[in-house]
Amino acid sequence: MQALSDFFFHLYAKTIVLLVFLLIELIILVRNLKTHTPPMTISQYLQLIEEKTPTVCFTRTLNMADQQECRVCLSELQEGDKVRTLKCKHTFHQECLDRWLLQFWATCPLCRNRVLPEDVVTDYQRLRNQRELIIFPFWESSED
Repeated sequence: MQALSDFFFHLYAKTIVLLVFLLIELIILVRNLKTHTPPMTISQYLQLIEEKTPTVCFTRTLNMADQQECRVCLSELQEGDKVRTLKCKHTFHQECLDRWLLQFWATCPLCRNRVLPEDVVTDYQRLRNQRELIIFPFWESSED
């Protein structure tokens, strides 16, 4: 009789612990749903890049560091090219830098100084991950 009583006591205790864990998970889920913000769109991301590092036309007098080429595409910077100069004073073609930053590299391609805040990049990554899930929801086998 004692063994049966011990069994039910342990079952009762484990059930209580399981219910507490489920309640905690439910609270976390409800909190996340309340604070959920939609992920940043690509256009919003590019607009933020433009705000942080405005596009200008390249001129030889603009370039203080005597940088003569875009270090992403390795082509020479020409008069009139649209460029972005980062806080670290590195200059790149606007399209090259935007492509770099769109690939999750929120840092300068040369010195790795942060260009965008971490939370912005994380938000953009969420959008990108959601898009990949929509495009590739699962791997289909060709054996059907």
